[in-house]
Amino acid sequence: MKEFVEYLIKNLVSDPTGVNVKMLDQENRWTIQICVTSQDVAKVIGRQGRTIQALRTLAVSIGARLGRKVVITLVNELT
Repeated sequence: MKEFVEYLIKNLVSDPTGVNVKMLDQENRWTIQICVTSQDVAKVIGRQGRTIQALRTLAVSIGARLGRKVVITLVNELT
């Protein structure tokens, strides 16, 4: 799951080296934290949040097939 999300995000942003994806594996839930540079935050969110919402929908669908809940959070890198 982490590799899938990382692949999608790296193809969305202008600086793929600034992408960092962490996956926290809890009991029945995966929490995926996406960290991108400040210039790429808007690209990941998309117009009216549609891009990040589509990514969340895909991740939740994949997680449901695997019997896991998936939560995706976007963290802005401060540098």
